[in-house]
Parts: sequence; C-alpha cells; structure tokens
Amino acid sequence: MELLQEIFSLYAQRWDWFGELLLSHISLALSAIAMSGALGLLLGVLISETPRMAPPVMGLCNVLYTVPAISLLGILIPFTGIGDKTAVIALTIYGVMPMVRNTYVGLTSLDPDILEAARGMGSTRAQMLLRVKLPMAAGVILAGLRNTVVMTISVAGIASFVGAGGLGVAIYRGITIYNPAMTAAGSVLIALLAFLCDLALGALERHFKKRGSP
Repeated sequence: MELLQEIFSLYAQRWDWFGELLLSHISLALSAIAMSGALGLLLGVLISETPRMAPPVMGLCNVLYTVPAISLLGILIPFTGIGDKTAVIALTIYGVMPMVRNTYVGLTSLDPDILEAARGMGSTRAQMLLRVKLPMAAGVILAGLRNTVVMTISVAGIASFVGAGGLGVAIYRGITIYNPAMTAAGSVLIALLAFLCDLALGALERHFKKRGSP
C-alpha cells in the first residue's frame, strides 16, 4: 500500500516528466511497429506465394526471435551506435516474427473451395491476393500485429540501456538510485499502454474474423 501511494505521489509531482517519457515511448514503439508490420506482412505474403522460401525465412525469423533483447542491443551498438536508432532496429527485428508467421498461416489456411471459385471467375493472381486472400486472412494477420504491438511496447522498456528514450528511463533511473517507486511507476505505465493497445486490437481482430468467416 505504501508503494502504491509513492507511485501516485510520483505521478502527481512529476507528471510532466512521465508524460514526456510516455510520448517518447509511444513514438519509439510506433516507429518499430510500422517497420516490423510492413516488413513482416511483405515477407509473409512472399513466402505464402513462394512456398519453397518458407522454411529458410521462418527459420531465420525463429533464430532472431530467440536472441535475448539486451544481447541484440549489445550486438547492434558497434554498427549503429547508441540511441533511438539502435532501439528501433532491435524492436523491428523482434516484431517481424509474429507478423511473418501469422500472415503466412492466414494466407495458407484459407478455404480451397472459395479460392477455386475465385479462380473460376477469372481472377488474376494479384486480384486473388488483394481481393480474396488478404481480406479473408485479415483476422489472423491482425492477431500477429496484436502480438507485435504488445511485445514491442513491453520490450521497448529496455531501450534506455542503449541511451534511447521512453518509459525505460524511469525504470533504469529507479534501479540505479534504488527507488522502487520510480521503477514501478515506469513499469505500470508500460503495462497499461500495452493493455490498452491489446484491448483495442483484440476488438478489431474479432471484427475482421467475423467478416472473414464463411
């Protein structure tokens, strides 16, 4: 109870500082989400249309996904330096895997009868992809985006260890000066942001899954 009071006291006293960190965290996460979402979608579409490329691409994504975040940041520092740039690259690499996997699964598990009917109506390969496959797989793809968003927001908390901004700054500072309330205050905001994004994307995912159901 005392810790909770200290957290709210910190929010009240330093709301402007926490507000800046929150906006910085959102900006950092959005940059990584945009890049990982676009790259993951493109790779997922590519391997679904070219099955022989699926095993190596999925294998590489799986390997990169298993590298600890702090290790990946350390590996990137000699090449990209410290700051937001390194953090965004690392977060993008982490966010690609859920998008690739869900896009591939969504596009390769569609009802073959519907696809055959679309081909029978004279649809080209591009029309099949854009007008039939992607709309039908939208719910599954959104589930991948949902995982990417939540994970990116959470992992962005360690970006401060390479000189980047975000709410991780509060966590890092709380650790270094042994202030549990400050560490918890930063952690709570990250968790709350991830939770709200998960709720919003979950609702959107359910909507598209209903639309995609036969």
